[in-house]
Amino acid sequence: MEIQELVDEINQFRDERNWRQFHNAKDLALSISLEASELLELFQWKSADDVVSGSQQELAEELADVLIYCLMLADDLDFDPGTIIRQKLETNRQKYTIEESYGSSEKYNSTE
Repeated sequence: MEIQELVDEINQFRDERNWRQFHNAKDLALSISLEASELLELFQWKSADDVVSGSQQELAEELADVLIYCLMLADDLDFDPGTIIRQKLETNRQKYTIEESYGSSEKYNSTE
């Protein structure tokens, strides 16, 4: 399934419930953060392995919520998700060259 098909399905779900009126850029951005926090909450006080092995359904649901709101915000802003992701990957390729970043978690401008 292509991304635009997902966006169309999400928008249909939203529109059938008359929720478009609540989905402005600010509120969608807030919702992304809130849903990401719910995703993080699954890991609180637990090991990553325990959560990944024991909470697959919850992880899938929270991740889906984050992705849905991200796609809704991109659509609201008239951004093509594929285009902006590719642009960001190109920016990151320049910041994080293979030679300088391979196997390192350091930020590209780290002075330490």
